[in-house]
Formats: sequence, structure tokens, C-alpha cells
Amino acid sequence: MHTPSPDARPNRLAHETSPYLLQHAYNPVDWYPWGEEALQRARNEQKPILVSIGYAACHWCHVMERESFEHEQIARVMNERFVCIKVDREERPDVDQVYMDAVQAMGVGGGWPLNVFLTPEAKPFYGGTYFPPKGWFELLQQVSNAYASAEHRPELDKSAEDFARVLRASDLEKYGVQAAAESVDRQQLQKLLLALEKRFDRQRGGTGRAPKFPMPVIWRFLLRAHQLTGNHLALTQTTRTLTEMAWGGIYDQVGGGFARYSVDEEWLVPHFEKMLYDNGQLVSLYAEAYQVTQDEEYRAVVRDTVAFVQRELLSPEGGFYASLDADSEGVEGKFYVWELAELYDVLGDEAPLAAAYYRCTAEGNWEHGQNILHRRQNDAEFAAAHQLTSGVVAELVRGWQQKLLTHRSRRVRPGLDDKILTGWNALMLRGLCDAYRAFTEREYLALALRNAEFIEANLVRTYTGGLWRSWKAGRGSVVAFLEDYALLVDAYTSLYEVTFEERWLRRAQELADYVLAHFGDDTGDPHLFYTDATGEALIARKKELFDNVIPASNSVMAYNLLRLGTLLDVPAWRERAAAMLARVQELAVKEPQHLANWAALYLSRLAPLAEIAIVGPDVEALRQQLSRHPLPNAVLAGSTQESELSLLQGRFQNSQTRIYVCYNHACQQPVSSAAEALEQLRAAWAAAQTG
Repeated sequence: MHTPSPDARPNRLAHETSPYLLQHAYNPVDWYPWGEEALQRARNEQKPILVSIGYAACHWCHVMERESFEHEQIARVMNERFVCIKVDREERPDVDQVYMDAVQAMGVGGGWPLNVFLTPEAKPFYGGTYFPPKGWFELLQQVSNAYASAEHRPELDKSAEDFARVLRASDLEKYGVQAAAESVDRQQLQKLLLALEKRFDRQRGGTGRAPKFPMPVIWRFLLRAHQLTGNHLALTQTTRTLTEMAWGGIYDQVGGGFARYSVDEEWLVPHFEKMLYDNGQLVSLYAEAYQVTQDEEYRAVVRDTVAFVQRELLSPEGGFYASLDADSEGVEGKFYVWELAELYDVLGDEAPLAAAYYRCTAEGNWEHGQNILHRRQNDAEFAAAHQLTSGVVAELVRGWQQKLLTHRSRRVRPGLDDKILTGWNALMLRGLCDAYRAFTEREYLALALRNAEFIEANLVRTYTGGLWRSWKAGRGSVVAFLEDYALLVDAYTSLYEVTFEERWLRRAQELADYVLAHFGDDTGDPHLFYTDATGEALIARKKELFDNVIPASNSVMAYNLLRLGTLLDVPAWRERAAAMLARVQELAVKEPQHLANWAALYLSRLAPLAEIAIVGPDVEALRQQLSRHPLPNAVLAGSTQESELSLLQGRFQNSQTRIYVCYNHACQQPVSSAAEALEQLRAAWAAAQTG
């Protein structure tokens, strides 16, 4: 993040493409990237390894770099006594996953920067997150002395072996969870919902206390729970959360897009970094929430968030960059905050009204008299309080946003992490598909198709049929992980459903085939490993079952197998999805806040999965009419001509366009309007609730 001195010499990281690693390329620390060269040196010299893990937009990673990794005396100790490895957790989530689990097993809270000490065999024996310089210097000496000690070395080696054994155990083994029968019932769903409700913040939305993360997967589950069961609290808490986030400082009131999390309970003070994965998921969530509620505020959030991504995270080639930093000019949030006087300079006579709208004061609500712009009421309430109409307020706000955005663009921008990650692009691609479903804005579809073509051109490993995880400087790197495949299969399936171009459905099928061939477990466990069998073997091969800020890759893949198994008529895939759910069902009921995506799959099995087929010359018009409505438990297929897809075979009748609503390949009477099809769907879901 700093400009190196003219006499600074680059270390090995200067040859990497990761922006995070390049940030450390001129540290006096003799950093290695993760790889065999560093690991072999540690084995040859029998030196302990220090692995330091972070990411480019991480504020505290920058702080520790400035305080410790640029400090000559500290760097000298690190170089003399350790083999030092820097890891970009976004490029190597597998490495991060293993050592984050290790640190948490040591009883230390997780976070980044993550600093872990390993034996030469890469087994962890101690670790933590951020350390201030004095504490870090002392810890380096203590660890190296203990490791060199004939008395303490055997203890460290035993500790490392114990931790390695813990890491190899599955998450389900740790919880003592047994596989459930492959069946679902409403009583268990009610228990699941009650467990989640206990965590609600019923004043400001979200779950729990500060810090608050958006966690879109939880609210998407609750939104669908409302649609399929009529649970009113699920909808109330979801809309409360979405509205409070849209009013808060976590949402960029000027430029659109969401920060990674809020440090307080009221969504006011963001951790200012903006991540692609959050914004892709939140576009999906707000688009679906609009379909359910018709709340125009949610439409505006989708519009402005897509505009932010297109303006600030879109590469010339059509890929989406990873993130924007929290810091600019070395100061957290400086790019985003405002002094009241500055607001007056930009907006002139309209400034008093804008200051009231954005709750901007002379005292400020952030450091040094600065303001994080936010709201506490909707436009109708604000209009009534100021003797205006809602239409006038909306017009004023758009003008304020444009003027403030233009002014802000002259500031020193936050750092951009311009690597392009497959899984995160897939989340944005899915978001664009969902936005197009809800609003039929052609720009959203064009952006989605351009992104999909970029992925196909640049992130496919040509000779294997697999994927790369990352693309930067014209080349792909790092063998992709289950997260990348699962999210891209999901995105391509969604792209098929909004275009009916079978190419995308077939690509989803090919990638699913690759996953089952390269990520499966020969022991018979239906869950999938996080790493490709052809990739690098670490000290533990993990299976991701718990949601984090991105839904658990196994849960995404299970849902893919259900959708694709239905669209392509592959019963074995549907059966595997049911078996994957059965293994975690017990835990999902007890801990739904950590397994909300599994909970969504559980929910989907309580209602009949609708197979909707549209055939005939006016397919696109009927698809658009149908897709504007929420379809929480349905797959969609369509064509203007004969197709080999089983859902479409034998459906064509003369030149008329028909919609078939089917369940397990048994179809109701074909209809010619979206309204009639929606009525059939509602009747089936209502019958399931009372059945």
C-alpha cells in the first residue's frame, strides 16, 4: 500500500500477479509465495514456517504490514529464524481454510491477517491474527527459541501432530452428527425457524450483535420460507433487515454498493472495503425481495449496486474485479466520508435539505467531524416531514447523488484488487440474471452474457475441461475449487433460465460432471471435497459444509444437482442431492444460522418442485411475464422449436405458445397466459402447506 523507497529491493512476491502479494513485494521480509520452493527449504533447513494470510482490501493487513513487515529489525528476525510465506486467501482459500480451522482449534478467534507458525511439514502449532509490533517481535523470539530448544521442540511437534489430526476430522464428526433419513417434515422446519428467530435483532434487523455482516443466504432462505409457508415473521425480519441496510452507512448512499460489514449494531459504520461477492449476492436478494414486496426502494438498490459494479469493478474484457480497499491515502474510509461544509460547497442551496436526508451534521458521526451518510426513514416519510411529495424527493436525491458522485470521483481512490475470481464472478453473474428476471432490463442481461463469455474464454483450463480460480495479467492461475464450480454451475443454470439458450445448460451439465469426477469421496460420503483431486495436496483435504459470507459449496452443489437433475432428467443427481442434505439435516435444524443454504434445500423439499415448460413462438414474452413474479421452488425450461430436453419433448402444438406446469413429469392442463400458470403454481403450493 505504500510507495517503496528507491533503494528497496523486491522479494520473490514481485513475480506474482496477486495484488495482495504485490503489496508486500518490497517488504524487507524475504517472503515466498505458497509453494514447493518454500516448503522444501523449510524441510531442508528444518526451520519453522511462518505463513501470513490476508487479502488486498484488508485494513488490518495493511496496518500490520506498515508496523511490522516494513520494520527492518523485525524483518531481520523473521528472515533469520523462519521461512516466511505470504498467502492471498482469495486466491488460495484452501490454504486459508486449513490454517483458519487450526487457529480456531487453538481457541483463538479467526480473522485476517492470519499468522500461523508451522513445522517444516506444514503442520500448525501456534497462531493468531493481528499483532502489534512489540508483541509480534516478542512472539517471534519466543516461538523461535522454543522451536530450537531440545526441551520444547518435542512438545511443539506433538502439538502440531494433534492439530493436524483434528484438521483431518470432518465437521460432522466433530459435532457427532448422524445421517438422517432422506425425508423432511414441517415440525423440523418449525424448530429450524424458531432457532433462527431467537437470533433476530428485531429493532435494526440482522442477527445478533455487532459486528453485523449482511449474510444474504439467511435472508434469501427466510424470504422463501415466507413464500412457501406463509410465515409472516420471516418476511417481516427480512424486509426490516434489507431496509435498514439500505438506509445505513454499510450501503454507499452516493455511489451504490455495499461494504463488507458494519462494525456497529445499526448498520451505520461500515468496514469500508467493498467485495464483489457481497454485492453479487445482495443484487440477487434485493431483486427477489422486490418480486415479493414490490418495494421500489429495493429496485433502486439493485439499480445503483449494478451501476457501482459496472462503473468500478468491470474489466475491459468483461470480467469483474475482486474488491475495493477500505483505505485511501492510508486512511480507512477517507474516500467515502463527508464534512458538512463540503456538502454545502457541492450542493449549495439544496444542502440543508440533503443534510437532513443524509443525517449529516457539523459534529459528524465518524472520526474528525466527518459524516458517514445514512438515513433513518423512507422517502415518503421524509417528504411528509418537509412538506414535499415523494416524487420530488426522489428527483432531488438522484440529483444529489450525481453531484456528490462527481465531486467524490476527484478524490484519491481506494486501492483496487484487479484479479478476477471465478466463483465471485459467478455470484455477480447470478445476481445479474436475478435482476433481469425481476426488472427485464436488457442492460443486466447484456452484462451477464458478456461476463459468461469472458469466463468461457479465460477461466477454462483448455486441456482438462476444468476451471482456473483466478485470472490476472492475461492468464489464469490456481486450479479452481468446489466453490468456483458450484457457483458457476448455479449461475449458468440461471442464465439458461433467463435466455433459454441451451448452451448454458449444457455447460452447467459438463461442469457438474467434472465436479462429480474430481471432487468426490471414494468412501461413499455423498459430500464433496473442497479441492480438486488434480490440485495440490495439503495436510488436510476439507469438505465445506458451513455457510460463511459465501454459501457452503457443498450446499450450493446439492441444490445444483436437484435443479439440473430435474431439468436434464437425471434421477441419480436428485437422489444425491437428497443424500447430501440428509447428512447435515440434524445440524441444519439446530444451527440454521450457519447452514441457511442447507435449510433452503430442506424447505424446497417440503413443497413440490414445479417444472415449468414454455413452448411456442412467443416464449420470451411469456417467460418475462412469468419471471417478474417470485418462483421460489421451480425450474424453468423453454424453446421456440423442438428440443431434446425431456421437459420440452412432445409439448409443441401448432403455432400456439403454451405454458406447462408439471410435477415429477406429470403436467397440468397447458395454459396460454402467465396469470393462469401462476394460479396453478399457487394452488399446488397452498395444497402442500395443508397436506
